[in-house]
Amino acid sequence: MNRILSNLFEHKSLSRTEARDIMLNIADGRYNDNQLSAFMTVFLMRSITPDELTGFRDAILMRRVAVDLGAPDAIDIVGTGGDGKNTFNISTASCFVVAGAGRKVVKHGNYGASSVSGASNVLEQHGVKFTADPERLRRSLDECGVTFLHAPFFSPALKSVGPVRRSLRMRTFFNMLGPLVNPTLPRNQLLGVYNLKLMRLYRYIAQNEHINCTIVHSLDGYDEISLTSPFKVATNTGEKVLEAADLGLAPGRQEDLYGGDTVEEAAAVFDDVLSGKASEAKRNCVIANAAFALLTLEPGLGVEKAVAEAKASLEEGAALDRFRRFVELNNFLEKDKT
Repeated sequence: MNRILSNLFEHKSLSRTEARDIMLNIADGRYNDNQLSAFMTVFLMRSITPDELTGFRDAILMRRVAVDLGAPDAIDIVGTGGDGKNTFNISTASCFVVAGAGRKVVKHGNYGASSVSGASNVLEQHGVKFTADPERLRRSLDECGVTFLHAPFFSPALKSVGPVRRSLRMRTFFNMLGPLVNPTLPRNQLLGVYNLKLMRLYRYIAQNEHINCTIVHSLDGYDEISLTSPFKVATNTGEKVLEAADLGLAPGRQEDLYGGDTVEEAAAVFDDVLSGKASEAKRNCVIANAAFALLTLEPGLGVEKAVAEAKASLEEGAALDRFRRFVELNNFLEKDKT
């Protein structure tokens, strides 16, 4: 690691193979926390290259606990995090709206590293127990339309760097990796990114890996469609900039999307959104993201109909019903895990 760091400090980059080998070593626990912290810091001081990000991804997928849920048409809805906005769990709420609209979601997530509440935090707060049991995961997907893959259960490298990431309390390249290493290798994805440079990088990887991916970024810095500014949408076929009015929704303010200072507060906001008690800005934000997930799965649906389906799922209670069933299915006792 000292040799690697010396090369990186001299502004050299890693080849795809070098990046893969380093991540394999990280997965095997061959570096101490100080070395890992220094290594992560390098990529805070300069942009990661496509070869580096792809090599890191290769290693994590090589060592992943693979799982086949028999759902080729499912979608993952995920943001990179790291935008510094501390929003409520928009992507996770959108998953249940999409499920309420009759589609399948295979969500990959983790505890928050650079924010108060990641997907794993808010679900755990509701009593959800994480599992790597394919039968339980498949049943959840079949019966409520959503299954959740807690990243440390499937990716040893992500587990090994968890304490360092939490101690740094800032965005690292692992934020970029999370959306790329869903162990089911979903062919459909709605991905939110925190800047336009990362949007271009992900689009390059999605095209090379033949992933049907819609990438979104709000121009005021959110890693999702916030409706607090114009937002950019990139697919394998092109890019466009849209505003809330293009979706028939009212714009919001940044303060409207605040997720609270604790996991408990974030969970309360999440509940309010799904039960229809949250502000219009919060509800519209979730509707917008869910609509573009539906468009990813069915491009011919059109924006107007996609928004209408997402709105109906949320306002008519289907999303809440899916979430309640999800909690019921995944709130099993410890003795039942076997």
